[in-house]
Amino acid sequence: MTAPGGAIALHGLTLGYDRHPAVHHLDGTIRPGALLALVGPNGAGKSTLLKGIVGEVPCLDGRIDRPGLADAIAYLPQSAEIDRGFPLRVLDLVAMGLWRHIGPWRRAAPYRDRLIGALGTVGLVGFEDRLIGTLSGGQFQRALFARLIVQDARVILLDEPFTGVDGRTSADLLRLIATWHGQGRTIVAALHDLGQVRAHFPETLLLAREPVAWGPTEAVLTPRNLARAQTLSEAWDEDAAICDGPAGPPASLHAHTHGDEHGHHHGPGQSHHHRNAP
Repeated sequence: MTAPGGAIALHGLTLGYDRHPAVHHLDGTIRPGALLALVGPNGAGKSTLLKGIVGEVPCLDGRIDRPGLADAIAYLPQSAEIDRGFPLRVLDLVAMGLWRHIGPWRRAAPYRDRLIGALGTVGLVGFEDRLIGTLSGGQFQRALFARLIVQDARVILLDEPFTGVDGRTSADLLRLIATWHGQGRTIVAALHDLGQVRAHFPETLLLAREPVAWGPTEAVLTPRNLARAQTLSEAWDEDAAICDGPAGPPASLHAHTHGDEHGHHHGPGQSHHHRNAP
């Protein structure tokens, strides 16, 4: 069974590197127009899931269905993964968002007004000829969001978009995300500020390499679920191979917006992924 157009369906999904899983046994559907936060401890698999959805990390098991979205997903990695030492102007950075529309070899000059407009939306008018290496953390993130504006994608994946930026920039970018959501775009953001999640994201997926809970944010971010996520994360065995599948019922809430259940809990001795917690 495939996902409806515009949805992203995860079927028994296991993602990882060199046959070692970083996310496993994930089932669920990111509906069109969702505003979804990914949360979990450090190393919980949030970045891996985003990279899997965009196709940068292979599926070790299961699959991802994204019908009609092959060229409609924009992905913003963590800013630390982007080389700012390259002598690139801000306008050229933003123009990279046009690649799917105009191809790699056509000049972006005819689209200058569109690029300047995107810079204006994020408060960077007058920055078009600045080198990206001269920007502050907040200014650089604004420029990356301008590139997303130009991409004009139906699905936007954001990996820790507010890390290392000032409060005013975060507030401005959150307003832009709200605008995108109001336009019916699908937004999935990996975040660590739970206050931010509660205030701005109605739906949350809590990960700890495996799903802990997925559904309305207030129902997911309970002390019990957060404690379980931390325990699962601390018990993870980095050298484990892929296990056969889930065993046993979920130990806590796994309610999805659509009434599905998510998350698989392995009892002691039933998982190849976790070592016994101390």
